[in-house]
Amino acid sequence: QLQLVESGGGLVQPGGSLRLSCAASGISISATDMSWVRQAPGKGPEWVSTIARGDRGTFYKHTVRGRFTISRDNAKNSLYLQMNSLKPEDTAQYFCAAGGPRGSDLLQEYDYWGQGTQVTVSS
Repeated sequence: QLQLVESGGGLVQPGGSLRLSCAASGISISATDMSWVRQAPGKGPEWVSTIARGDRGTFYKHTVRGRFTISRDNAKNSLYLQMNSLKPEDTAQYFCAAGGPRGSDLLQEYDYWGQGTQVTVSS
């Protein structure tokens, strides 16, 4: 059974850091593009970052480039998003997603996605 389970969200002050994790089962994350997509309250979803299958690179939304780092541990079959210098506008539900067209804002266009983890940036 394929499953993506996110964790690591929480409440953090502006300027703080969080590390999100996505544990995958039923799919090899090294063999497919893996992405993070977020949805803020009252807004549509937006693509955040993708790590391409194999060694084909990493990609970031321009508003998070330099602050967020996507990575994966193939041995643990897990995806990560290290988020530094967090801003209130980063507040959102963050979803781990597999496959799909690179850079898509729509979760429905990905092959699989998890239930999400909430990140709240507030003082």
